[in-house]
Amino acid sequence: MSQSPTRADFDRYMVPNYAPQQAIPVRGEGSRLWDQEGREYIDFAGGIAVNSLGHCHPVLVEALTAQARKLWHLSNVYTNEPALALAKSLVERTFADKAYLCSSGGEANEAALKLARRWAHDNFSEHKHRIVSFAQSFHGRTFFTVSVGGQPKYSQGFGPVPGGIVHGEFNNLDSVRDLVNDDTCAVMVEPMQGEGGIVPASPEFLQGLRALCDAHDALLIFDEVQTGAGRTGTLYAYEQYGVTPDILTSAKSLGGGFPVGAMLTTDRVAPAMALGTHGSTYGGNALASAVALAAIEHIDTPEVLGGVTQRHARFREHLERINARHGVFREIRGMGLLIGAEMASEYEGRAKEILPLAIEEGVMALIAGPNVLRLAPSLVIPEADIDEGMARLERAVARLVAGQ
Repeated sequence: MSQSPTRADFDRYMVPNYAPQQAIPVRGEGSRLWDQEGREYIDFAGGIAVNSLGHCHPVLVEALTAQARKLWHLSNVYTNEPALALAKSLVERTFADKAYLCSSGGEANEAALKLARRWAHDNFSEHKHRIVSFAQSFHGRTFFTVSVGGQPKYSQGFGPVPGGIVHGEFNNLDSVRDLVNDDTCAVMVEPMQGEGGIVPASPEFLQGLRALCDAHDALLIFDEVQTGAGRTGTLYAYEQYGVTPDILTSAKSLGGGFPVGAMLTTDRVAPAMALGTHGSTYGGNALASAVALAAIEHIDTPEVLGGVTQRHARFREHLERINARHGVFREIRGMGLLIGAEMASEYEGRAKEILPLAIEEGVMALIAGPNVLRLAPSLVIPEADIDEGMARLERAVARLVAGQ
């Protein structure tokens, strides 16, 4: 029998674009994980807002295994029943009339941006190609999406970026007014910036973007890759703002851990993605679609969505209590179970130092930039796991304060 892989094997065999923690989880159940040594962890990271129902949820396991016995993959030369069922479910649960299925959030955003430019080209002119985005936004790792994203560190060193992309200031409508003109095809925005620090948009900001797009015949794209599929307490965050986009992208929590993405749009816009204009080899894969359908049907219930709001309050209470004792946070913010705690000035840029301490204490967390501790747990995490995990997190914070 071959020897179990070790963390050293990552450095030996993997391209060094990541720097994972030393522990290697091998088994998960609910909101708990166990590593190769049998150590247990409470998971507040959720695969970066992906594991919406925790690990190995029976509803998803059943959907996956049942479909695995029937059909895995066909390609888009044919369609399949799970893909059609997923598209129908997403359309019926949202503003959308049509769905495009793919394998990731980056792919969904790439498709959204291409659709917007093609729509403007077909309905107006080739000059209407400007895309407005925002500083500190994040939309994926394809070259187009890192260029639209407002964090230059992700596009630097790869050569000239695509043209026609400008960036305003998030939550500052005045910064956008001069950027949106009749050459603008789309404004792309996250209802809550995720990688940019867990910063919710104000209602006035999103409402103003909708008005600007309407005035200039531009499309409003909501990137809900991180906020969607129940993460904020409604199926999609746009529902809480009373602002309806023309295009919405979804991934992460949509598949509950299985790679899947979707772009949703209206009958006004969808025809621009005509036969042959775009594609995805694995988009609409039968396995992925079956799991995503089970996830979305389980999440879009009063019990799960209402529970997200209750759990948010419990996490916030714990974070405020930790802060009252240790004074490490300047602000606690977020929506639903995407929560950020910005570090206080004396701990500026040190959020990352909490992560290995937390691992040692038996809890997994995230950061959103160098200055924000991020929590994105399962939407159905038991309250007992919240309480125990936050006790472990407090021990990690106390060690940071003590310089250990």
